[in-house]
Amino acid sequence: MAYRSELESRMAKKTTRAIIDYQMVEDGDRIMVGLSGGKDSWALLQILDVLRQRAPVRFSLVAVNVDSGYKEYKHDVIARTCEARGWEYRIEHTGIGELIEDILDADQTPCSLCARLRRGVLYRVAKEVGATKIALGHHADDFIETLLLNLFFAGALKAMPPKLVSDDGVHVVIRPLVYVGEDEARMYAKESELPVIGCCCPACGDLGLQRQRAKRLLVELEEEHPGVKQSMLKALGNVAPRHLLDTRLNPPADLRARAVMPGDRPNHQDRPQGRSLPVMLNPVPVGDGL
Repeated sequence: MAYRSELESRMAKKTTRAIIDYQMVEDGDRIMVGLSGGKDSWALLQILDVLRQRAPVRFSLVAVNVDSGYKEYKHDVIARTCEARGWEYRIEHTGIGELIEDILDADQTPCSLCARLRRGVLYRVAKEVGATKIALGHHADDFIETLLLNLFFAGALKAMPPKLVSDDGVHVVIRPLVYVGEDEARMYAKESELPVIGCCCPACGDLGLQRQRAKRLLVELEEEHPGVKQSMLKALGNVAPRHLLDTRLNPPADLRARAVMPGDRPNHQDRPQGRSLPVMLNPVPVGDGL
């Protein structure tokens, strides 16, 4: 079966690479896709369905939509779209929106709390539908933005894992779009004629939120230095723990124990004749991390 377009082929290749790199899918898996109705979750569901028909392993899909309870939310459009395409789905109606309004102060943003509450619903439903994996539509830009948010505002050097086991060990969360850019997900959802539905939360799309600020910063950096986002994504998989300040990674006592004392240094005169020391072709200047 041929891909319908060059974009779909590229999406499939990037998603397949992520699945293989992080061993996301196994034979017989029942994958529950968190379907919000946004471009990313639609793109994920569509490309997983394409791969399902071509994959050498068997797996099934079920889309689960968590309705937060906002009156204008078009969950009926999600239902009709899934039915028209033959996708198994379930819509879980909740009162999360009303609950958030009761809990949060007027100057607080609801996104992180909403995400936690929705995740709890997804965990519960995953058990009910017999899902072995929970797939979320986070793309490469989400990983990079999360890195910046933690770096700038949380004092932590972390992003999000492409594959995660829940704290209780029951659920496995996967993010197959880790190598897919937001622009690609947007174009693929549009090309596939999938209806993008907003969550209807009053704070949705607020450009004052920290994540939106990080998003604007990345757009500006990418315009000035094309490829900078790809470099940041690559950095998340190319960590040098010895060059960080976390003493849990580099316990001072262990570093001291590994250090070579002056009296223990090898005597150059004791070297076997005819052998030379390795030559450093590109010595690093003092102060650059040595």
